[in-house]
Amino acid sequence: MATSLQESVVLEGRHQESVGSLQLVSFRLGQEEYGIEITKVQEIILMGEITHLPQTPPYIKGLINLRSTVIPIVDLRLRFGLPPQDPTEDTRIMVINVRGKIIGVIVDAVSEVLRISKEQIAPPPPTAAGKGREYLTGLVKLENRLLILLDIEKLFTAEETNIG
Repeated sequence: MATSLQESVVLEGRHQESVGSLQLVSFRLGQEEYGIEITKVQEIILMGEITHLPQTPPYIKGLINLRSTVIPIVDLRLRFGLPPQDPTEDTRIMVINVRGKIIGVIVDAVSEVLRISKEQIAPPPPTAAGKGREYLTGLVKLENRLLILLDIEKLFTAEETNIG
């Protein structure tokens, strides 16, 4: 699945075709499905060996060497306060660009590349208060599921993207 999705990311050209539509990469954490703009995703890779760093928050898993570039790896489950989980065959690292810095995020599974119209995006409900609301950009109601849109730029602090 990773190969076909990675090919989709590359083939789609990582750009928006029109102002009225948006391309998203959807992924799963626990029972929830999330989406981020495809323009932020560089590639999706299999889990590999991670070099752990001392005295970092628990959600910062360490560093990997990706084609001679050292990038920090963040476990998004832990970042969102979900319980830790051992990697499965579906676990992936999404290599993303945050404010010009490359960072890897561990997700439970990558689902698909979606094209949605901006009219499909509903604002986050006012009841979604507290920690985390600042990086929610909206909700997308699909046929039989709900996709939570994340603003990946607001999710990570400048300090977190400078590790490594």
